[in-house]
Amino acid sequence: MANEFFNWKSLFINDEQSATAPTPAPVKQEYTAPTNKFPDQAPPPVPQSTYSSNVNTSGGGINNPYLADVFAVYQKGFESLNNPGFDFFEMYSSVMAVGASNPQAYQMAFTMGKTINSTLTKELLLEKAKFYTTEIEKVYAKYDADGNAKKMGLDNSITAEKFNLTKTVEDLEAKIAQLQAELQVKKEELAKIDIGSREKYSEIQLKIEANNLAKGKLLESINTVVTGINQYL
Repeated sequence: MANEFFNWKSLFINDEQSATAPTPAPVKQEYTAPTNKFPDQAPPPVPQSTYSSNVNTSGGGINNPYLADVFAVYQKGFESLNNPGFDFFEMYSSVMAVGASNPQAYQMAFTMGKTINSTLTKELLLEKAKFYTTEIEKVYAKYDADGNAKKMGLDNSITAEKFNLTKTVEDLEAKIAQLQAELQVKKEELAKIDIGSREKYSEIQLKIEANNLAKGKLLESINTVVTGINQYL
């Protein structure tokens, strides 16, 4: 008949502002109508060794590292809804301790319950079971919505980041393509410079050679005349 309180925010949301004062525990009442609720205050982290549950939490989530802790939080919340006396919670605990597939477990637990609560009936057990189930479903629905909202927020964040990075990559690729085009133009200009320079170089070289030849021919003819003057005059 536990009366512990937990912060169900911690199920999917890391709330570091959990240093608030703990909510006082409500005074337990004898069961008349389902009035307890799953608690809303923050729980400490639940070590896996805290519980020795008879419920098999492996199943399809055997590779889920969070399953044991989350199940322990649900179990604590389940316990916190319990009222004094013998009702469905005690029936559940007794049956689970013996084995839920054992018909005698139900008879023994019900007989024991009748000795504690003479007004105990099958209808009362089923009514309280419905209350527990409803409260658990409320908690599940809230935090399933919170978890999916958080997942959607992450999806949106990833999508936006991918969009921005994709645009950046496209811009860089466009710049690279532009630079490559400019590079090709400069290479062609460089090649033209080599060709043009070769032609100009050849022209200048021929003119230098012509200058040398012209000077040589002219001086040769002058020297011929000078030789003739000296020889014939």
